Amino acid sequence: MVINHPRWTFQTKLWVSLILLAFFVYLLTRFHAVITPLVLAVILAFVLSPIVDFLQKQTRLHRGVIILFCYLILIGILAAIPIVITPILGRESDDINLDFQKTVNQARTVLGHQYQIAGQTIDGSALLTQFAGSLQGFLQPILGRTLSLVMDIITSIIWLVFIFVVSFYLVKDSNRLREWLTNLPPPAYRQDFIQLSSEINQIWGAFFRGQLLLALIVACIFIVIGYILGIPFALAMGTLAGLLEFIPSIGHGIWLTIASILAFTLGSTWLPLQNWFFMLIIIGLHLIYQQFDLNYLIPRVIGRRVRLPPLVVILGIVAGAALAGVLGVVLAAPTIASARVIGRYIYANLFDLDPFPGSMATPLPPPNPRWWQRTKKDREAV
Repeated sequence: MVINHPRWTFQTKLWVSLILLAFFVYLLTRFHAVITPLVLAVILAFVLSPIVDFLQKQTRLHRGVIILFCYLILIGILAAIPIVITPILGRESDDINLDFQKTVNQARTVLGHQYQIAGQTIDGSALLTQFAGSLQGFLQPILGRTLSLVMDIITSIIWLVFIFVVSFYLVKDSNRLREWLTNLPPPAYRQDFIQLSSEINQIWGAFFRGQLLLALIVACIFIVIGYILGIPFALAMGTLAGLLEFIPSIGHGIWLTIASILAFTLGSTWLPLQNWFFMLIIIGLHLIYQQFDLNYLIPRVIGRRVRLPPLVVILGIVAGAALAGVLGVVLAAPTIASARVIGRYIYANLFDLDPFPGSMATPLPPPNPRWWQRTKKDREAV
């Protein structure tokens, strides 16, 4: 006997939706500390899933073994980075320390006199002493937070373990999650959901995998050029340039500001140039590189799916920083690009337009037989 369940009225659907929305907002405010590690776990799983899928097809090994192997390699790389970089940075610091001390001594020599300006006597040594006292007062509370720093390190380790464990299971069960998400929308809207998820997946895939490759390329370019020109802390500055590629539009300006200050205060490590002239060289070369990056590297490595007008990116970065801090800054560009896809779909349905103009309908993915039998009626309804 078939029982016809009464359908919910519009008011019932509205109230249930509002209650669910309120409950979701409550969860976000109540457990906001978990959001950032959870997002990082999803990102890590999103990046590693295609690698695991590829290795599984090539080796035919169990998925859990391949995932464990990938995570061991990732942990090894993360552990090897400070071991390799720290001695190099230490040597660079020792080489530059003499020049820095020379600069400080020159500043003391220049400021250690009294000057007459517009009839007023300015004691440079007193100003220098006052500045040193203010700097000491600023640094003392920071250096005195030893116990708090230890607790922060322990907390960070715990969250790091959380990120690895959650991302491990997300990669392990990625096929089941993908199947569950595909079955989630009503049958009439399943095709639209597949099309939207495909476009958004391409955006995030192009951003993360392309951005990692782009960061590596940029870091190598800046390290090589840094050693050729004698930029202070060439290795650290090259690594910073690669990381700042995750912050479009603003990242270039941050690196150029830091490099200009180092060039003006410390000069080149081996080129016999005046500091101000060396700074102008750095600025000029970086402006040339910026055009090369925007017009050649980014379109070919990342693609044009994530490309947005600079003003939109800057406003998105500001909004992301206010909402989610550093993570919001990094994820601003793909989030805006995804919102653009969703907004286009909503706009098209509001005005009875084609939500996917100029694109072929994406066929339903071929799932396993049991899922196919279970949704056969739904497929015929579509």
